[in-house]
Amino acid sequence: MILPVVAVALLREDGHILMQRRPEGKQHGGLWEFPGGKIDPGEGPIEAALREMDEELGVGLEARALMPVSFAHSDEVHSDERHRVLLLLYMARAWSGDPVAREGQQFAWVAPDALPDLDMPPLDIPLVRDLLRWIGAGATQGK
Repeated sequence: MILPVVAVALLREDGHILMQRRPEGKQHGGLWEFPGGKIDPGEGPIEAALREMDEELGVGLEARALMPVSFAHSDEVHSDERHRVLLLLYMARAWSGDPVAREGQQFAWVAPDALPDLDMPPLDIPLVRDLLRWIGAGATQGK
């Protein structure tokens, strides 16, 4: 079974990207990732991204603000959940509201050249490389 998940790279005017830390006790706990989450049944990826940004960070996005960047997928079935993950990354340069950690997660605005140095879940690593190429920051040697 494939579990579709969306993630959004919020790109501030100064070029910094919002990253959040996964809660301890969850799979990949303590690692940095793009904010987002599972696509609910009957929901499209754009709808899920808009909902997740509101739920997790309290920011409002319009569908037209989201630009598809890349995707990554797991090749292995997670034994505890019996699924493969398909992670879809979007980017947004415009939103309303200031991000707030609504679910208690830590977040930080990270300079593009510092992204490859963050400890991240495996699926986020190729997305960082693609995002850096996409925004023109140049892919640096990553993990």
